[in-house]
Amino acid sequence: MMEGAQIAKSVLEMVQEARSASRIIAAMPTMQKNSILGDIAEALLRQQAFILAENSKDMEAGKKKGLSTAMLDRLQITEKGIGDMVQGLREVAALEDPVGEISEMRRRPSGITVGRMRVPLGVILMIYESRPNVTIDSAALCLKAGNAVILRGGSEAIYSNLALAKVLQEVLIRHSVTPTVVQVLPFTDREAVDILLQQEESIDLVIPRGGEGLIRAVTEKSRIPVLKHYKGVCHCFVDADADQDMAVSIILNAKVQRPGVCNALEGLLVHREIAEKFLPKVSQALKKENVRLLGCRSSCLICEEMIQPAAETDWGTEFLDLAMVVKVVHGLDEAMDYIARYGSRHTETILTRSYAHGQRFLQEVDASAVMVNASTRFNDGGQFGLGAEIGISTTKLHAYGPMGLKELTTQKFIVYGSGEIRT
Repeated sequence: MMEGAQIAKSVLEMVQEARSASRIIAAMPTMQKNSILGDIAEALLRQQAFILAENSKDMEAGKKKGLSTAMLDRLQITEKGIGDMVQGLREVAALEDPVGEISEMRRRPSGITVGRMRVPLGVILMIYESRPNVTIDSAALCLKAGNAVILRGGSEAIYSNLALAKVLQEVLIRHSVTPTVVQVLPFTDREAVDILLQQEESIDLVIPRGGEGLIRAVTEKSRIPVLKHYKGVCHCFVDADADQDMAVSIILNAKVQRPGVCNALEGLLVHREIAEKFLPKVSQALKKENVRLLGCRSSCLICEEMIQPAAETDWGTEFLDLAMVVKVVHGLDEAMDYIARYGSRHTETILTRSYAHGQRFLQEVDASAVMVNASTRFNDGGQFGLGAEIGISTTKLHAYGPMGLKELTTQKFIVYGSGEIRT
């Protein structure tokens, strides 16, 4: 266990090293960044056995601690998971580099020409739970977008994250790049996080990924801007004219494929005109997948053997498990009112044949992704063509939705002149 003074000294050194490294990575040519990303992908494959062995230490410790099934699912690295990381790295390398992009050039009456150049944010601090893949996704995106990054994973994933960091930094060293471009906090003391969150002069943005408790704690303590994603309470509204077979398929996918992730379905709203016919059909399909249904009075009366009465606290809950709420609504307006009250601005979808209803839903529902006739599970950087994502923002400053490369940059004004002076 490190002493407080040692922790503070180590953390402040990491921050200063990241600040210095941010200047190096910001000026790095695209070809070099892409070459590094490609070599990281190859290194992950070569060192797969080492990574899996280190992850198994975390999994064993997590089981002893009694981590939930959902947490263990996020924590585990599999061969497929490493393959996904490799694919994500190659996709990021293939993406157009936003750094240096110039737009909106305009000549002003004074004679100067004013435009905007896209530039890196600088130093990013990532704080996250479980999900060791975040280490690779975050490093890849930050590197390609020209940012240095400090990664602080949860104590439950310390062996996995340090193993991945070792692979990353070895590649950086082989490319004669300072390994401090990507740093993983090597200790799990909470004091280290508290110190990091006070470094507003050296760290430009904090991105927490994890449960609502973690994000609120980071937001309360941070003197640095925080990009928030409190929770994923996602809903599906089944309109009166929806294709019911398609609706069952979409709802099953949204709820069952991976119930422990933030874009999984947590609430089902059904138009009253089809509730008598549709609810038994969808409830039976969900029950076969062991989904626990908690419903309003009307839904319980229709499916009393399959839907249990919901408690008041169930509405707006992010279950992250095989459970969801069901409510019969009078129509589109009541569905949107319900979403406005209980949604978390993450993902909302409508299943309908009505173009007018679909367009109203798209325009009026406030969420980072709003969909028509599609599963909520599509709200993902990879699915949206961003490559790997660093997180999904449910706040509007400075990004809303999955955060890819452009969301890890900003724009500064640039001016060309030929001797002009202001009068």
